[in-house]
Amino acid sequence: MDLFYLSVSAIFVNNILLAQYLGNCPFLGVSKKLETALGMAMAVVFVTIMAAICTWAVFTYFLKPYGLEFLQTLSFILIIASLVQLVEIIMKKQSRVLYNALGVYLPLITTNCAVMGVALLVARKEYGFIEMLVFSSMSAVGFGLALIVFAGIRERLMISAVPQSLRGTSIALITAGIMALAFIGFQGMA
Repeated sequence: MDLFYLSVSAIFVNNILLAQYLGNCPFLGVSKKLETALGMAMAVVFVTIMAAICTWAVFTYFLKPYGLEFLQTLSFILIIASLVQLVEIIMKKQSRVLYNALGVYLPLITTNCAVMGVALLVARKEYGFIEMLVFSSMSAVGFGLALIVFAGIRERLMISAVPQSLRGTSIALITAGIMALAFIGFQGMA
């Protein structure tokens, strides 16, 4: 049952994007179209889970036993950058359209603080392997859920009568704030 609560908490209550507001660059950048948001969500889910597994292993079996915790940030950045390069190469070969649609935002996953935040939270909370896997995957799913819902809302706003002064980034930030408030409503769940 604890894994269920951890899952619900990671997706809704402590959503990495809306409750902790980590990863807002791709959130605002690729959320104009549902297709690109879906592609970015899948890429972030893959990178977050793989980064959490790799960083957890490095932290648990190398950095912590040898007293090298001070190298945590540097090693995590190198691991995440390597995984993003792998995703970029695969996406370039498998889905050229999605690769072009994501543009500069795909390499930005390297510096996406949501991916780094999940890796650091896993290390700080000293999760075991199963807890780390559940937390990282559900945090990534929560990120993807928020991104896809936000993209759907933004597509709808593009055809709506929004005052000229609020169009673009302004209405996007207002919408993100309202979504964050909505996710606060889940705090009583876990």
